[in-house]
Amino acid sequence: MRLSALLLALAALTGTAPAVAQIAPVAAPVEVRTPVTILIGVDGARPDYVTPSVAPVLSRLAAQGVSASMQPSFPTKTFPNFWTIATGVRPDRNGIVGNSMEDAARPGERFTMATDDPFWWNAAKPIWIAAEEAGIRSATMFWPGSNVAWGGTGKSDHGTYAGGRRPSDWQMFAQAVTADQRVDAVVDWLRRPAATRPRFVTLYFDDVDSAAHEYGPAAPETRAAITLVDTAIGRLQRELTALGQPANLIVVADHGMADISMARTIALDRILPADRFRLIEVGTYASIEPMAGQEAAVSAALSRRHPHMQCWPKAAIPARLRYGTNPRVPAWLCLAETGWWIAPTAPTRTGTGGAHGYDDTAPEMQALFVAGGPAFRPGVKLPAFRNTAIHPLVRRILGLPADPSLDATAAVFAPALK
Repeated sequence: MRLSALLLALAALTGTAPAVAQIAPVAAPVEVRTPVTILIGVDGARPDYVTPSVAPVLSRLAAQGVSASMQPSFPTKTFPNFWTIATGVRPDRNGIVGNSMEDAARPGERFTMATDDPFWWNAAKPIWIAAEEAGIRSATMFWPGSNVAWGGTGKSDHGTYAGGRRPSDWQMFAQAVTADQRVDAVVDWLRRPAATRPRFVTLYFDDVDSAAHEYGPAAPETRAAITLVDTAIGRLQRELTALGQPANLIVVADHGMADISMARTIALDRILPADRFRLIEVGTYASIEPMAGQEAAVSAALSRRHPHMQCWPKAAIPARLRYGTNPRVPAWLCLAETGWWIAPTAPTRTGTGGAHGYDDTAPEMQALFVAGGPAFRPGVKLPAFRNTAIHPLVRRILGLPADPSLDATAAVFAPALK
């Protein structure tokens, strides 16, 4: 007789109901997630922006993790420095020598910040490609160069490149995408099952740079932009906690920002007639190519002393700038004194704002670095370091082998890593 039937028979004889065994529900197993490394770029953020009143989230992350002042690479512009951070190779070697540039191998073309042809980018491998090659799924929520089919060649009618590779997940930059929407995209990626969940992510914010250019680095509007980005990073932290997702957050900037005024303008047409040269870039520095047959005239004019500006032929650019060997660097570089502005002609209006691109040792050009998470020790203040060290740091956290071809190692972070 089965046990259940026997119990019923006993209940009939004794007039009592059998006791029913209570089986406790089995709890679903809790997933133990592998830490994700999130590299966050805050365009134009200086180290002194991190104060409890303006950026409480980053201030807390710095106090509980690691912080430092980070020296950008020259030129202290957005694309050269975010690409340096991504590749561990300074602009003179990684090929992105300016926000605008030319290459003799592509006559008639000019690189701009909208250029995604791998020809311009292939000289140095970004960290998301190194990670993908090692089997580490990566996702980029904006980062200069992250939309490029790296390593690709040629071009089809649809803008695809033979042999090119991108992160497993990536987004084409659009400034209209808000800070909260960018965070939402990252969180959605991390909600995925483990098989398709990224282990390395980039996240980029341009709000601080935009505000500081228009209003100046110390303006209330710039402080509001810092708070906006800080709040978005705080929401990211809360979402990560809700997911049970441990994360190493590495927050960096490409450069700082200096006050400028149109009253402090150097007019190039007062030094050299405009028909004797071409301007590749102009502003905090000027990249200049002489017109054919005007090389001697340009040299004579630019070699003289100029108030608030220094000019060098490419071969004589000071070694401290680590710039000038790449074929994309123009024939002449003129660098303004911090706070001054180089323009083709004298300004016709007055105005103030913010700018970057100055000497990479200028205090105003120094960049933010704050990090925290399971890979980092708490409460460590590091000495200043060059931004070429970020790529080696990410390699180490991801478990990738060191790359001796880079311009730095992760040694500066030894006191900060667990």
